[in-house]
Amino acid sequence: MEVEQFLTYLAVEGKVSAATQNQAKSALLFLYREVLQVELPWLSNIEHAKTPKRLPVVLTRAEVQAVLDHLDGTHALIGRLLYGTGMRVMECLRLRVKDIDFGLGEILIRDGKGFKDRVTVLPEALIEPLRTQLKKVELLHQQDLAEGFGTVYLPDALERKYPGRNKELGWQYVFPSHLRSIDPRSGNEQRHHLQDQAVQRAIRTAARKAGHVKPVTPHTMRHSFATHLLESGYDIRTVQELLGHSDVSTTMIYTHVLNRGGRGVVSPLDRL
Repeated sequence: MEVEQFLTYLAVEGKVSAATQNQAKSALLFLYREVLQVELPWLSNIEHAKTPKRLPVVLTRAEVQAVLDHLDGTHALIGRLLYGTGMRVMECLRLRVKDIDFGLGEILIRDGKGFKDRVTVLPEALIEPLRTQLKKVELLHQQDLAEGFGTVYLPDALERKYPGRNKELGWQYVFPSHLRSIDPRSGNEQRHHLQDQAVQRAIRTAARKAGHVKPVTPHTMRHSFATHLLESGYDIRTVQELLGHSDVSTTMIYTHVLNRGGRGVVSPLDRL
């Protein structure tokens, strides 16, 4: 049928990525099902676009340090957290004050990818910078309360279940926005967390200033965290738990990008 032909055309003639083809397929299914009220049969005769298998971009320790050296202020702390914990950027920005446990030396990541909670390490080097950051959060929160604000978004309808909990310091974001805004879900004027786009721009700019030609993003810090742990001899299961991967096969990709060059082979040219 026409839909199958079109989707196959995208892959064969258009040579689009698998993600683009899947997006087009989802849009067409929505159009037929929800708008035209037509249920399409299972699209089994489609030529699927191939999903490329690419190795993650990993920085050396020196390259990581160079990027971090070109970050300023809050972005510098966020960059060090991303590399020091292996968190995804949104996991970092969604951290609440109560998620940082200085006593146990760990950070609780709530509702990570796949809606799973997990625990990761709290780097000793970031204990004092984080204490300073939380003091700033407390002062900002007290100011908001004094001005008649101070609420924050709570997940899973906790605001209805526990009235007033959204004004507690423990639920405030570790990296709050500089400005209050209207939450479209509640209509309240409150303080959200920093936007991930700003962190993306800051890290790209820092990498450019450091002279890197590799494409560096916040996720590159996560890849580097995992690879450097494996280089240091940590068990892959431990790295899997820290990253929050459901299957160890996902973590195994980092064994292919360890800093050994060409699968650890010494080139015959270097034997001359």
